[in-house]
Amino acid sequence: MTLILIGQYDSPFVRRVAVALNLHGFGYEHWPWSTFADADKLAVYNPLRRVPTMVLENGEVLIESMAILDHLDEQAGPDRRLLPGAGADRRAALKTCALATGLCDKMVSLVYERVLHAETSDVWIARCTTQVSGVLSALETQCAALVTPFWFGERPGHADIAVACAMRFLREAHPDIAAMSNWTALTAHAQRCEAMASFSSVAQSFDPPRR
Repeated sequence: MTLILIGQYDSPFVRRVAVALNLHGFGYEHWPWSTFADADKLAVYNPLRRVPTMVLENGEVLIESMAILDHLDEQAGPDRRLLPGAGADRRAALKTCALATGLCDKMVSLVYERVLHAETSDVWIARCTTQVSGVLSALETQCAALVTPFWFGERPGHADIAVACAMRFLREAHPDIAAMSNWTALTAHAQRCEAMASFSSVAQSFDPPRR
Protein backbone atom coordinates (compact mmCIF):
# COMPACT_ATOMS: atom_id res chain seq x y z
CA MET A 1 0.00 0.00 0.00
CA THR A 2 1.27 3.48 -0.84
CA LEU A 3 0.57 6.82 0.79
CA ILE A 4 -2.86 8.19 -0.10
CA LEU A 5 -3.63 11.92 -0.06
CA ILE A 6 -7.35 12.72 0.02
CA GLY A 7 -8.62 16.11 -1.12
CA GLN A 8 -8.60 18.44 -4.09
CA TYR A 9 -5.66 20.61 -5.04
CA ASP A 10 -7.76 23.79 -5.11
CA SER A 11 -7.68 23.59 -1.31
CA PRO A 12 -4.56 25.42 -0.07
CA PHE A 13 -4.39 22.95 2.82
CA VAL A 14 -4.36 19.90 0.56
CA ARG A 15 -2.00 21.56 -1.87
CA ARG A 16 0.61 22.41 0.78
CA VAL A 17 0.78 18.71 1.67
CA ALA A 18 1.08 17.73 -2.01
CA VAL A 19 3.90 20.22 -2.56
CA ALA A 20 5.75 18.91 0.50
CA LEU A 21 5.36 15.34 -0.77
CA ASN A 22 6.89 16.44 -4.08
CA LEU A 23 9.78 18.30 -2.46
CA HIS A 24 10.53 15.28 -0.29
CA GLY A 25 10.29 12.98 -3.30
CA PHE A 26 7.65 10.77 -1.70
CA GLY A 27 5.34 8.90 -4.06
CA TYR A 28 1.64 8.88 -3.26
CA GLU A 29 -1.80 8.11 -4.63
CA HIS A 30 -4.21 11.02 -4.94
CA TRP A 31 -7.92 10.69 -4.23
CA PRO A 32 -9.44 14.04 -5.30
CA TRP A 33 -12.51 13.84 -3.10
CA SER A 34 -14.68 16.85 -2.39
CA THR A 35 -15.71 17.66 1.19
CA PHE A 36 -19.21 18.27 -0.15
CA ALA A 37 -19.83 15.79 -2.99
CA ASP A 38 -17.78 12.99 -1.39
CA ALA A 39 -18.48 13.71 2.27
CA ASP A 40 -19.84 10.24 3.06
CA LYS A 41 -16.81 8.50 1.54
CA LEU A 42 -14.50 10.89 3.37
CA ALA A 43 -16.21 10.22 6.69
CA VAL A 44 -15.00 6.60 6.57
CA TYR A 45 -11.45 7.93 7.01
CA ASN A 46 -12.07 11.21 8.83
CA PRO A 47 -15.23 11.82 10.89
CA LEU A 48 -14.63 15.56 10.56
CA ARG A 49 -15.14 15.13 6.80
CA ARG A 50 -12.27 17.52 6.22
CA VAL A 51 -9.25 17.57 3.96
CA PRO A 52 -6.40 16.95 3.77
CA THR A 53 -6.66 13.43 5.07
CA MET A 54 -3.75 11.04 4.59
CA VAL A 55 -3.77 7.25 4.74
CA LEU A 56 -0.33 5.84 5.55
CA GLU A 57 1.14 2.66 4.12
CA ASN A 58 0.05 0.70 7.21
CA GLY A 59 -3.53 2.00 7.01
CA GLU A 60 -3.13 4.57 9.78
CA VAL A 61 -4.98 7.81 9.05
CA LEU A 62 -3.58 11.29 9.69
CA ILE A 63 -5.72 14.43 9.65
CA GLU A 64 -4.98 18.17 9.53
CA SER A 65 -2.21 19.54 7.35
CA MET A 66 0.29 20.39 10.10
CA ALA A 67 0.10 16.90 11.63
CA ILE A 68 0.59 15.35 8.18
CA LEU A 69 3.54 17.63 7.41
CA ASP A 70 5.14 16.84 10.76
CA HIS A 71 5.00 13.13 9.88
CA LEU A 72 6.48 13.73 6.43
CA ASP A 73 9.36 15.72 7.90
CA GLU A 74 10.00 12.95 10.42
CA GLN A 75 10.16 10.39 7.60
CA ALA A 76 12.45 12.62 5.52
CA GLY A 77 14.98 12.97 8.34
CA PRO A 78 16.67 15.99 9.96
CA ASP A 79 18.72 16.95 6.90
CA ARG A 80 15.71 17.13 4.57
CA ARG A 81 12.93 18.46 6.77
CA LEU A 82 11.21 21.60 5.55
CA LEU A 83 11.12 23.40 8.89
CA PRO A 84 14.07 24.66 10.96
CA GLY A 85 14.91 22.19 13.70
CA ALA A 86 15.03 24.47 16.72
CA GLY A 87 15.41 27.97 18.07
CA ALA A 88 14.30 31.35 16.78
CA ASP A 89 14.12 30.27 13.14
CA ARG A 90 11.79 27.40 14.00
CA ARG A 91 9.53 29.67 16.03
CA ALA A 92 9.50 32.23 13.23
CA ALA A 93 8.71 29.58 10.61
CA LEU A 94 5.85 28.19 12.69
CA LYS A 95 4.47 31.71 13.13
CA THR A 96 4.63 32.35 9.39
CA CYS A 97 2.88 29.04 8.73
CA ALA A 98 0.23 29.93 11.32
CA LEU A 99 -0.36 33.31 9.68
CA ALA A 100 -0.63 31.77 6.21
CA THR A 101 -2.95 28.96 7.28
CA GLY A 102 -5.03 31.36 9.38
CA LEU A 103 -5.27 33.54 6.30
CA CYS A 104 -6.58 30.56 4.35
CA ASP A 105 -9.10 29.77 7.09
CA LYS A 106 -10.52 33.28 6.79
CA MET A 107 -10.58 33.16 3.00
CA VAL A 108 -12.46 29.85 3.10
CA SER A 109 -14.90 31.37 5.61
CA LEU A 110 -15.54 34.20 3.16
CA VAL A 111 -16.21 31.72 0.37
CA TYR A 112 -18.72 29.82 2.50
CA GLU A 113 -20.40 33.05 3.61
CA ARG A 114 -20.87 34.26 0.07
CA VAL A 115 -21.67 30.97 -1.62
CA LEU A 116 -23.62 28.92 0.91
CA HIS A 117 -25.76 31.57 2.61
CA ALA A 118 -28.82 33.05 0.95
CA GLU A 119 -28.41 36.13 3.16
CA THR A 120 -24.86 37.16 3.96
CA SER A 121 -23.61 39.00 7.04
CA ASP A 122 -21.96 42.30 6.20
CA VAL A 123 -20.39 42.34 9.66
CA TRP A 124 -18.80 38.90 9.17
CA ILE A 125 -17.60 39.71 5.66
CA ALA A 126 -16.04 42.96 6.88
CA ARG A 127 -14.35 41.21 9.81
CA CYS A 128 -12.90 38.42 7.66
CA THR A 129 -11.78 40.87 4.98
CA THR A 130 -10.00 42.98 7.61
CA GLN A 131 -8.27 39.88 8.99
CA VAL A 132 -7.21 38.77 5.50
CA SER A 133 -5.80 42.16 4.52
CA GLY A 134 -4.06 42.49 7.89
CA VAL A 135 -2.30 39.15 7.54
CA LEU A 136 -1.33 39.92 3.95
CA SER A 137 0.25 43.18 5.11
CA ALA A 138 2.18 41.37 7.85
CA LEU A 139 3.41 38.69 5.44
CA GLU A 140 4.29 41.33 2.84
CA THR A 141 6.52 43.06 5.41
CA GLN A 142 8.21 39.77 6.27
CA CYS A 143 8.68 38.81 2.64
CA ALA A 144 10.08 42.19 1.61
CA ALA A 145 12.77 41.85 4.30
CA LEU A 146 14.05 38.47 3.11
CA VAL A 147 17.72 38.34 2.10
CA THR A 148 17.50 34.84 0.60
CA PRO A 149 15.30 33.52 -2.22
CA PHE A 150 13.06 31.72 0.27
CA TRP A 151 11.94 32.40 3.83
CA PHE A 152 14.76 30.53 5.57
CA GLY A 153 17.42 29.98 2.95
CA GLU A 154 18.08 28.84 -0.58
CA ARG A 155 15.32 26.24 -0.82
CA PRO A 156 11.61 26.39 -0.05
CA GLY A 157 10.27 25.16 3.26
CA HIS A 158 6.88 24.91 4.91
CA ALA A 159 6.64 28.68 5.38
CA ASP A 160 7.16 29.27 1.65
CA ILE A 161 4.72 26.53 0.71
CA ALA A 162 1.99 27.82 3.02
CA VAL A 163 2.37 31.41 1.80
CA ALA A 164 2.51 30.50 -1.90
CA CYS A 165 -0.56 28.26 -1.63
CA ALA A 166 -2.41 31.04 0.19
CA MET A 167 -1.51 33.55 -2.52
CA ARG A 168 -2.84 31.31 -5.28
CA PHE A 169 -6.08 30.79 -3.36
CA LEU A 170 -6.34 34.55 -2.83
CA ARG A 171 -6.01 35.27 -6.55
CA GLU A 172 -8.54 32.65 -7.57
CA ALA A 173 -11.12 32.78 -4.78
CA HIS A 174 -10.95 36.48 -3.86
CA PRO A 175 -9.70 38.59 -6.77
CA ASP A 176 -11.41 41.61 -5.20
CA ILE A 177 -9.17 41.41 -2.13
CA ALA A 178 -6.12 40.60 -4.25
CA ALA A 179 -6.75 43.84 -6.13
CA MET A 180 -6.67 45.92 -2.92
CA SER A 181 -2.85 46.07 -3.13
CA ASN A 182 -0.04 44.83 -5.34
CA TRP A 183 1.48 42.79 -2.47
CA THR A 184 4.68 43.14 -4.50
CA ALA A 185 7.03 40.97 -2.45
CA LEU A 186 4.45 38.24 -1.88
CA THR A 187 3.54 38.16 -5.55
CA ALA A 188 7.18 37.79 -6.61
CA HIS A 189 7.72 35.08 -4.00
CA ALA A 190 4.62 33.19 -5.16
CA GLN A 191 5.76 33.39 -8.79
CA ARG A 192 9.15 32.00 -7.80
CA CYS A 193 7.47 29.07 -6.06
CA GLU A 194 4.89 28.44 -8.79
CA ALA A 195 7.68 28.20 -11.38
CA MET A 196 8.89 25.03 -9.64
CA ALA A 197 7.51 21.69 -10.83
CA SER A 198 6.82 20.66 -7.22
CA PHE A 199 4.19 23.42 -7.13
CA SER A 200 2.93 23.59 -10.72
CA SER A 201 2.30 19.84 -10.96
CA VAL A 202 -0.30 20.01 -8.17
CA ALA A 203 -2.26 23.08 -9.25
CA GLN A 204 -6.02 23.08 -9.76
CA SER A 205 -8.36 25.94 -10.62
CA PHE A 206 -10.63 26.93 -7.75
CA ASP A 207 -14.08 25.33 -7.91
CA PRO A 208 -16.32 26.83 -5.21
CA PRO A 209 -18.91 24.72 -3.39
CA ARG A 210 -22.54 25.02 -4.41
CA ARG A 211 -25.71 25.13 -2.37
